[in-house]
Amino acid sequence: MNDSPPLSPLAQAFSQGPAWFPQQMDAATDRVLLVRMSEDAYRTASFLDQRMLTQQSQPQWADWAELETADQSTRRDAHWILHIGHVGSTLISRLLGELNGLFALREPQMLRNFADLAADRGEPHAIWPPDLHDARLETAVGWLSRTFSQDDRALIKASSFVSEIAKPLIGTERKALMLSVSPARYIETILAGDNSRQELAVLASQRLRRLHARLGSADWELWNLSEPVRAAMSWLSEILALDEARSGVSDAHVHWLDFDAFLADPVDNLAEIARFFGIDPDTMAIAALVDGPIMTQYSKAPEHGYSRDVRESLLAEARKAHADGIADALTWLKDAADRHAAVAAVLDRHMPVNMGT
Repeated sequence: MNDSPPLSPLAQAFSQGPAWFPQQMDAATDRVLLVRMSEDAYRTASFLDQRMLTQQSQPQWADWAELETADQSTRRDAHWILHIGHVGSTLISRLLGELNGLFALREPQMLRNFADLAADRGEPHAIWPPDLHDARLETAVGWLSRTFSQDDRALIKASSFVSEIAKPLIGTERKALMLSVSPARYIETILAGDNSRQELAVLASQRLRRLHARLGSADWELWNLSEPVRAAMSWLSEILALDEARSGVSDAHVHWLDFDAFLADPVDNLAEIARFFGIDPDTMAIAALVDGPIMTQYSKAPEHGYSRDVRESLLAEARKAHADGIADALTWLKDAADRHAAVAAVLDRHMPVNMGT
């Protein structure tokens, strides 16, 4: 005899598939915020975080345990786009989302919640014991793996700092596209925009904390780092997180790509990414996508125009305006490589030619 209480109408609706999306969780109260989403809403959304919350999305809280009971899906097969930030991940996600067989989701807030919790995993003050944390992360991957068509595969573009939990996200069967650029290009990109500079100011402290934890020593004080050096430090913090996640994962499950290399030959690179994710690309469809409006829009706000030429112009301006600061930042990276073998190794892998490109 089953004495379990009946499921609420919300939990029953959640069990039917991705029309109710688990937008975020409150770990302290074991609740999940669900929002109503159509397939087209997923397709157009640049972010699945707090910026998507409107009255039209009908946000409603539900108990984690009830949702776990309601969800009978066995899918845990989402693939990933992981990146260091400002490296075309949204653009590539939008392009791939137009291909048959892939269902693109961008920056689910719940993954950020788990990345925050992971910093305390195993600590006495953690909200959950390690085994429950790991099990719930896998449950969340399952919820995010749900698609409207069983023939589709979810492709999730995470936020950059979600790379701290990249290894369990990939697991043993899922695949990840890992996107980066060289340090110089990354620094130029950050310094080229007001929004990226503001983001740098907000995230620099967290990134330095993560970098120190990964290297096992506190070598630098944030207040002594200039803005360009903070950008270099951010590149290093994020690339080391991805590089660590890459270790121990089969080569068949990770595809590294430099965004500048992608832009140099987007048709062939997009086709190669599609094949990596198990999609047999239609050459004409790929070419049409590359020649279409997605490549000339600002991916995070498609109502605004943006193109490769515009990007190059902005980067050239930043390179000229901040030449001395960028040189100092690259010198800082060289000094960090002299101090730490892990930094030297990652620079050698991701910048084998020289520090200025």
